[in-house]
Amino acid sequence: MPELLVDFITSLDGYGAAEGWPGWWGLEGPEYLAWLGEQPDDSTILMGATTYRLMSDLANAGEPGTDVLAGRSKVVFSTTLTEPLAWPNTELVSRPPVEAVREMKESGTQPLTTLGSLTLCRSLLRAGLVDRFRVGVFPVITGSTGRDRIYDGYPDVALDLVDSRTFDGQIQMLEYVPRVLAGPPGTTNANASG
Repeated sequence: MPELLVDFITSLDGYGAAEGWPGWWGLEGPEYLAWLGEQPDDSTILMGATTYRLMSDLANAGEPGTDVLAGRSKVVFSTTLTEPLAWPNTELVSRPPVEAVREMKESGTQPLTTLGSLTLCRSLLRAGLVDRFRVGVFPVITGSTGRDRIYDGYPDVALDLVDSRTFDGQIQMLEYVPRVLAGPPGTTNANASG
């Protein structure tokens, strides 16, 4: 059964981006960029409509780095988008994402990974479909300018650390196996649900 990896980059205070700051908060270094270039490209990328619109617009505008994604297999979950989609190798799925991803995991062979898509990731984690949770933590706090809070609305989740790495002496990459909890540890509702 293929694994599903939820993959985020975040500021230390849990934001996915910040107004006025460049991508990666301007802190991407040579080690981090080299590691990104070494990542396998055999996984199917899952995203929601908002992320698709943003990324396909960037790709169509020739934004550096988006060309790598053009050849990748992508699935966008949306009831508002219509075919044909402008970004190559993108399949539109209009049925509920949890149902579709469960089926993809049961019958597919390619690993799955997310791209942005906070609402999609939250629903997949809540449904117990996420096998690994990876987060790149950039050494900034964007309390005044931060946007896209990543963890708002998440269930309680226990995270078992399976890998960690420091890039360029400052970026922390943390990889976990998540367990959705029914309640806080030590309570009768604390049993993991997925």
